[in-house]
Amino acid sequence: MKSTPQRFNAVILGVMLLAAFLGLWQLAATSGWLSDLAPTPERTGARAVELLSDPFYRDGPASVGIFWHLLTSLKRVLIGFLIATMIAVPLGFVLGRSDTLRWAVDPMVQILRPVSPLAWLPLGLALLRDAENTAIFVIVLSALWPTLVNTIDAVRNIHPTYLDLTATLGTSWWSKVVYVMFPSALPGIITGLRLSLSTSWLVIIAAEMLVGGQGIGFFVWNMWNRLDIDAIVVAIVIIGLTGLILDHLIAALQKVVRYD
Repeated sequence: MKSTPQRFNAVILGVMLLAAFLGLWQLAATSGWLSDLAPTPERTGARAVELLSDPFYRDGPASVGIFWHLLTSLKRVLIGFLIATMIAVPLGFVLGRSDTLRWAVDPMVQILRPVSPLAWLPLGLALLRDAENTAIFVIVLSALWPTLVNTIDAVRNIHPTYLDLTATLGTSWWSKVVYVMFPSALPGIITGLRLSLSTSWLVIIAAEMLVGGQGIGFFVWNMWNRLDIDAIVVAIVIIGLTGLILDHLIAALQKVVRYD
């Protein structure tokens, strides 16, 4: 673990680097090195104060505060992430325990896994005919593969001694899954969940630019249509901070279940 002086030095260095970045940014904007549309730290800060001073306002279905856009995106990600988890974890256990099934399904997984989630948007709109459900559909496909692949690997790498011991003791199938296989595979599953959640948060921003309605991605696209670049920078910072918080939540869970 890092000592207190090391942490303090890291904080000081981080503040200095941030100040240098903002100074260079301001210099580039005021010196004409960037286009006229380019934001500046001063204008972006003022726009952030404006947006965050009243994030909860509602003035119609499309005109809402940035908090509601963020909440809509988080809701979509959470629903899609949970659906993908409920599919991927049980399926991963089945495929991890059966070589025949895994070999049969593997070509389909390897073909579908590299496909960009946004490529599914037109198909989702055609099948579901609903922008909200399509956004969730895309998140499910984004979150499915990392969790599935990591669950399969985690189940396959369970120490054979554990399974041999359950067979010797005559442990029932359900008890073996609940008390031996699942705890043993849990660190690997959590790794997959962490990848799935971060991927979902990346994808929902792009998906909302296309499906419209509400959402932080739609907010960014709407601000671009208004040429409000400063608001876009504020949204980017909020997106990054939210992604950092989500990742740290899963990382904290990963530390709880990790064993050496």
